[in-house]
Amino acid sequence: MLRLGQSFADRQYNWIIIMPAELTAAAVLINLWNKTINNAAWISLCLVVVVVINFLGAGVYGECEFWFASIKVLTIVGLIILGIIISAGGGPSGEVIGFKYWREPGPFTQYAGIPGALGQFLGFWAVLTQAAFSYIGTEIVAVAAAEARNPRKTLPSSIKKVYIRILIFYLGGTFIIGLLVPSDSKGLGLNSGNALASPFVIAIRRAGIPALPSIINACLLTSAWSAASSDLFTSSRALYGLAVTNQAPKIFARTTKSGLPWVALIVCALFGGLSYMSLSKGAGKVFGYLANLTAACGLLTWWGISFTYIRFHKGMKVQGIDRNTLPYRSVFNTNAIAAWYALILISIILFFSSYSVFLRDKWDFPTFITNYLPVFLFPAMWLSYKLIKRTKWHRPAEMDFYSGLEEIEADCYDEPPPKNLWEKIWAKIV
Repeated sequence: MLRLGQSFADRQYNWIIIMPAELTAAAVLINLWNKTINNAAWISLCLVVVVVINFLGAGVYGECEFWFASIKVLTIVGLIILGIIISAGGGPSGEVIGFKYWREPGPFTQYAGIPGALGQFLGFWAVLTQAAFSYIGTEIVAVAAAEARNPRKTLPSSIKKVYIRILIFYLGGTFIIGLLVPSDSKGLGLNSGNALASPFVIAIRRAGIPALPSIINACLLTSAWSAASSDLFTSSRALYGLAVTNQAPKIFARTTKSGLPWVALIVCALFGGLSYMSLSKGAGKVFGYLANLTAACGLLTWWGISFTYIRFHKGMKVQGIDRNTLPYRSVFNTNAIAAWYALILISIILFFSSYSVFLRDKWDFPTFITNYLPVFLFPAMWLSYKLIKRTKWHRPAEMDFYSGLEEIEADCYDEPPPKNLWEKIWAKIV
């Protein structure tokens, strides 16, 4: 319970920080069409819509997320297909790209102006931190277990879909981007402060396809909008959950008659004001700062998940519980090997994520804080809570794997099968 609560607190911080990051990203995207109006107007508009969606309740939120998710799925599938066509020379320019950019300029560039192999080495680890930002949220499927219908049936299916999404959307999309856009393209820099930071928009413009960049930009805008709405929803529920378990002030447990945690929702929505920092620093730069904070915290969350699983695996082994009795099990974690791999690799990524700040002539305080603050904050919060609450560290033989299990199993039922081929395909990816 302690580890679960600490993980919730870590995620709470993460979701609160990522919401203004998404609002800032929305302002960056809108700049493709209109640079005359101050970003404050666009941030305010996006924030109001996100707050209204959440205050209308879970039903409206769920309906909006369904349509947002549908747009995202169709967009990324369309972009992958379009990317293959452009790479093969099917664009208006007729240029066959193939693997041209893999050779020149190549996948590695000098990070932060640091010459030689050291610059490329640090660049490799820094880009993993940026990639972590995109993967943040894949663990929400497990966090939602307490509110899910038929969790022992639906969660294993949902977890398997995450792997499909990662393979098709994340890795597939990244592979196509690597074909279409050179690694040294100036438009890739977030500090450019405009939507050209989207590699797909850059690729489409380079291919000479008119109008399509604006269409893709609109789809990306709905994605940022959707992400901000999800972040507010999950952060408010996490804060409410912490209050219910006495790990946050009781005032955050207050709800409306319909069960909406309005106090937690208002407090979390106020953090959206952090997005206005982009008015003085530039939307791209502030988005980078917030993305660094989110990525570092997300990596720490997965560090905690890996540590928790190692302890969980040890407890099951000591108590003689067969893993085959679990509703979901991973072949890679039979001996907790995958968890140990993740825990060690995340530690290395966090250490090298912004190591370049120690090598520069000019000290970059914002970069240091946004990358390393969560690393110091996480253990400090955990130890403080443990000391203040005087919680007990449970040995593997003392771990409780059965409380509440009978009630959950009693609510289990078989889900109705898909009616046609389209429903089968959709059920696999959504």
